[in-house]
Amino acid sequence: MDALKIKLDAGAFMPERAHADDAGLDLFAPEECYISLFPTCRAKINTGVHVAVPRGHVGKIEAKSSLMETYGILTSGTIDSGYTGSIHVMLFNAGQETLKIVPGQKIAQLVIYPIITPQVVEVDKLDETERGDGGFGSTGAMAKEATGNGEV
Repeated sequence: MDALKIKLDAGAFMPERAHADDAGLDLFAPEECYISLFPTCRAKINTGVHVAVPRGHVGKIEAKSSLMETYGILTSGTIDSGYTGSIHVMLFNAGQETLKIVPGQKIAQLVIYPIITPQVVEVDKLDETERGDGGFGSTGAMAKEATGNGEV
């Protein structure tokens, strides 16, 4: 991938890496963005950033670790390569303090990942594996406590 093409709406800030080797590009709250994000509430912020994610890649909106640690702010999102609209960031406050969001504040990061897009084919049966259909908790400490031998 050569360059990531980005278009900005009026009042938007150019995404940037804090360090040259960072995977994520920081996304910022745009000008005119003043939000109080109360505990257990969510906010959708239009960053005004449009990106041309290259074919064979996906853009993922990831949380800023500092906002997760300090305020319990969670976010996630997917930007498909065909989408060129403005990036909106959905923030959820899972913490106990109100977060004041102001223009130019880092609110999330954009990470570009390569993807595979296999053809989807319905089958009657899947191949056998060691794990099989063992799901949530099937390999953890809770499973061992339940029966004493790791079986559920």
